[in-house]
Amino acid sequence: MIASPASAAAGELLAELIGSGVRDVVLSPGSRSQALALAATALARRGAVRVHVRIDERVAGFTALGIARETGVPAAVVCTSGTAVGNLLPAAMEAFHSGVPLLLLTADRPPELRGVGANQATVQPGIFGPFVRWQADAAVPASAPGTTSAWSGLGRDAVAAALGLTGAGTPGVAGPVHLNLPAREPLSDATVPVVSRGDAPTGPHLETTELPRGPRTVVIAGADAGPDAEAVSHAGGWPLIAEIVSGARYGRLLVHGYRALLRQDGLGGSIQRAVVFGHPTLSREVAALLARDDVEVIAVRSGGEPLNLNGRTRAVDALAVDPGPADRQWLGAWMSASAAASVDLSAPAPDQDGLSSTDTAARRDAVRAELDVVRRPVDRALLADAVWRATWPHDRLVFGSSRLVRVADQVLGGKKVPVHANRGLAGIDGTIATATGIAVASQAEGAPGVTRVLLGDLAFLHDVGALLLPADEPAPRIQVIVGNDGGGTIFDGLEVATSAPGEDLDRVFYTPHTADLRQLAAAYGWDYAQVSTRSALDQVLTSPVSGPQIIEVPLER
Repeated sequence: MIASPASAAAGELLAELIGSGVRDVVLSPGSRSQALALAATALARRGAVRVHVRIDERVAGFTALGIARETGVPAAVVCTSGTAVGNLLPAAMEAFHSGVPLLLLTADRPPELRGVGANQATVQPGIFGPFVRWQADAAVPASAPGTTSAWSGLGRDAVAAALGLTGAGTPGVAGPVHLNLPAREPLSDATVPVVSRGDAPTGPHLETTELPRGPRTVVIAGADAGPDAEAVSHAGGWPLIAEIVSGARYGRLLVHGYRALLRQDGLGGSIQRAVVFGHPTLSREVAALLARDDVEVIAVRSGGEPLNLNGRTRAVDALAVDPGPADRQWLGAWMSASAAASVDLSAPAPDQDGLSSTDTAARRDAVRAELDVVRRPVDRALLADAVWRATWPHDRLVFGSSRLVRVADQVLGGKKVPVHANRGLAGIDGTIATATGIAVASQAEGAPGVTRVLLGDLAFLHDVGALLLPADEPAPRIQVIVGNDGGGTIFDGLEVATSAPGEDLDRVFYTPHTADLRQLAAAYGWDYAQVSTRSALDQVLTSPVSGPQIIEVPLER
């Protein structure tokens, strides 16, 4: 067999990635990327890395995104040349705006085959434009004796840039990195790389800004805010406005029904300072607050773009609160209003006296009331509540960018559970693939729970290709819960619903469909259940999960 410089370079590159802490590689099949694929699978057999195979590059990109979301460590996605590379763009854009470390390894033709009409050759260098923290168009591996590999050092540099240690963008903020990797034939040989595992490099020292007391302050926790938002709220004695996707929706200072309270002059209208963690996207009220020129906005850096809706937001790396007493009057006003605005979706307690009564009519009425509870049809609020109640700290919860996430944000209370959502750009694409990445990563790290995904039917259908999972890889413990209202009802609550003719609204926005989710589940080998009552939903959500499952919940438009 003729030695392949591409195989030697691929082995060295992957060894550098693994030595820098990378644990997961997602592959899509392709001839030009064979050296990378074969090196990765050889290393996987030796336990040095986990390999996940997806035939669709868009699915592969979002799977890697989910893995990196869960672990905080860069995940690599490998693809061949041509349109395969373009299919990684949606995941790269989301990773950039969400601050998720992602390594895009794209195989390419050598320079002499670019721009001359060669098969499956296009302009790949720079294809991800501003959505990467760093990019490199590598040299072509050569076989000259005693020379250093053309890809030497790229792995270490890529991990450092993806973690925000180097490269363009905000220091300390993670993001995607693109390595374009050209090669000439022979494209592979039987080389087995030598590798030793290492840990990801530590982040840079971040400057901490001290928050003085005085202004009437609220803490805003948007997507991916994490526990720091709750910690600052607690330390300052400030009301916590936490979106359901924030990972900070818990604690004694959590504000319930925050949208209506922000519209009140005595509460929202009296805010003087807003401290922001993460990326708020779920309410117009929060966006309006952060756009006010009479409010001091301080935002902790996250994601690829700085938050600056009012044109004078101050960005900081980290925050601490000056010692001193809290403004009890300000906090008390918010907490009183929050208590009055909280929503209780739990079923009424059984009428024990009626059920045990000797009076036939009283007993009949009590039994009828119990049957009404058992047969209670599921609406969006009850669906969100059931999923929230079934999820615990050892589980993972993923929200799709559907109408359901906004309903959940309006009605659900506080609970400290791991939550994920692709709110960097809030697209509906890639939700299932992201969730499977989260599931396989959490399971590989020993998490015993279930990954649950709550999304609408259009988000489900948009990513239906992600249901195709390799039979020889560990099955993810995942429940995909689909609120199926037959189309895109999120548009019913937007401006277009008042301006478009009904027929046009249905055709180009609601986009009704008759897809049979049961048949899709069967085609892809997923377990399936359809439920329409709260009691049946609670039962299926809390039953043991051993593999992938689709739960369909029909909803009224």
